[in-house]
Amino acid sequence: MVVLNEDTFEERLSFKLTILNIFVLSGVFSVVLIALTTVFIAYTPIREYIPGYSSTQLKKDASKLVYEADSLKNRLLLIENYTKAIIPILSGEDPLSEIDFDSLKRASISKIDEKKLDASKTDSLFREKIESKDRFPLFDKAEDKIDMVFFAPLNGNVSQDFNATNKHFAIDITSVTGTPVKAIEEGRVIFSEWTTETGYVIIIEHGTGFISVYKHNGALLKQQGDFVKSGEAIATVGSTGELTTGPHLHFELWYNGYPVNPINYIDFK
Repeated sequence: MVVLNEDTFEERLSFKLTILNIFVLSGVFSVVLIALTTVFIAYTPIREYIPGYSSTQLKKDASKLVYEADSLKNRLLLIENYTKAIIPILSGEDPLSEIDFDSLKRASISKIDEKKLDASKTDSLFREKIESKDRFPLFDKAEDKIDMVFFAPLNGNVSQDFNATNKHFAIDITSVTGTPVKAIEEGRVIFSEWTTETGYVIIIEHGTGFISVYKHNGALLKQQGDFVKSGEAIATVGSTGELTTGPHLHFELWYNGYPVNPINYIDFK
């Protein structure tokens, strides 16, 4: 192949072409073309215009949405469990009413292996060691008693006592309208709203397994999420709600999800 000048017809360049040279040049050109195409597709945004390739930003957004959906699912589950736990406190229902104690008792009895009831030599020695110690340590008892003492929410006459049989899981304390209602212990306010039956209600979680409930208040002084100290005013005595009969405080004390008699923990005199 000869390249000539158009004006003078002078030979500028000449190539000797053979079948082997043509195949070599074609192969090199094909390899270079494939390499360049691969680089453009792999390292440039051009690949996003090729069918079958998704956008990098789209992948990031999809991954972010998957994480957020999983987080929302977990939070929804926590809220549902929390709602189920707090509904009996607000409605005054007995959480023990749905438990079949007879079936539990039968199940526990059927699983007892009487052979395991016989004390071994190690158990006998351990019992003798424990029984030889002071069975009534004054300091330990004093510490346990201090841990269970709470601040009285209101001083007054108890008009109705705690009665689990009648599903009255509280004590009613009469007082003058506007008298401050105080927190029995420091904690976080988890509910502070109006309800139709019990009027203004405030509930405090104390972080030790105890939850205190104050109903029929005249006004609420704290909001949900507030941290309160022991003895701090959180509401005022009133007579709000459909189930009230006069100015008083309907006070409930719950421990690990079960109602307990406040008289056993608080001195209201």
